[in-house]
Amino acid sequence: MTTIDLSPLLRAHRSIRKYKSTPIAPALIDEVLSESIAGSSSSGNLNTFSMVLTRDAERRRRLFQLHLEQDMVLQAPLVITFNADTARTRQWLKMREARDNFNNFHGFMVAAFDAVILSQTVALAFEARGLGICYMGTTLNQASAIAEFLQLPETVFPVTSLVVGYPDEAPKARDRLPLRAYVHDEIYRPHSEAEIDALYEAREVSGWNRYLGMGPDMAARFAEHDIKSLAQFYTSELKYSPIAMGKISEQLQALLQEQGFDRKS
Repeated sequence: MTTIDLSPLLRAHRSIRKYKSTPIAPALIDEVLSESIAGSSSSGNLNTFSMVLTRDAERRRRLFQLHLEQDMVLQAPLVITFNADTARTRQWLKMREARDNFNNFHGFMVAAFDAVILSQTVALAFEARGLGICYMGTTLNQASAIAEFLQLPETVFPVTSLVVGYPDEAPKARDRLPLRAYVHDEIYRPHSEAEIDALYEAREVSGWNRYLGMGPDMAARFAEHDIKSLAQFYTSELKYSPIAMGKISEQLQALLQEQGFDRKS
């Protein structure tokens, strides 16, 4: 594929939250997943990832509950949960009388990166075929319950999920910060306050208007929580509360231990 082919696909990316009920042909799903695995980088070629496909309507209804009742989970015909998975590799090691490994934090990190790399390849492959996707950040929020529901064994951990289906909306592109916000030449150079002001100037207007446009009660909720800026909204109880995220962090650390990623030596 040339850059001329890939550029329009990248620029056309949207997170889709409304879907048609049209089913996805199983052969298409298999094709996308097979090509994506072949086309994704993996540390040591160990491929320490796995995917759980949820297509059954009743099981998607349970995922709908676990993902904080986001309607797209019920609308779209497919939810894919991507897992950091060293269980298969460890079983292979045991069968070949090799030393056990990868049931430690380093093993988890490598497997999690493998899974996320694969998830983005899968997302692009579905989008290239005209389907829509949306990442589910609630996977980490509800990781323990999702692991139990999907019956994930030791050293298998859910890191992200994709809702997949045929789009029933055409949302506008979400803005990004200017390139200079992300790119550092040779060494990391922290931004000055003036540079931060310039980088976020447009985002603070567009983001604020976007959230206010979500419904007539948003302005009242902002006032109730004394929110006067986009930055304040992002760390408020309405969005990414530090208190809630602290509790989720503790739960994730506990789940890492429960799933066996806690060996120290």
